[in-house]
Amino acid sequence: MRKDKVLETVNDLPQEFELEDLIERLLFVEKVEKGIKQMSEGRTLTHDQVKNNIKEWRK
Repeated sequence: MRKDKVLETVNDLPQEFELEDLIERLLFVEKVEKGIKQMSEGRTLTHDQVKNNIKEWRK
């Protein structure tokens, strides 16, 4: 995660906040960025592929 993204997240919070709120938001931002990177690398599944995977897991 980039420092500028952390600062942007902190600046979006109200003047007073719980540390847990900041941590939760930072984790969310990190996961979204990871998902976007995976998508740009073509590392995604179609809806049908996911449905088939779930069917296999249930066996």
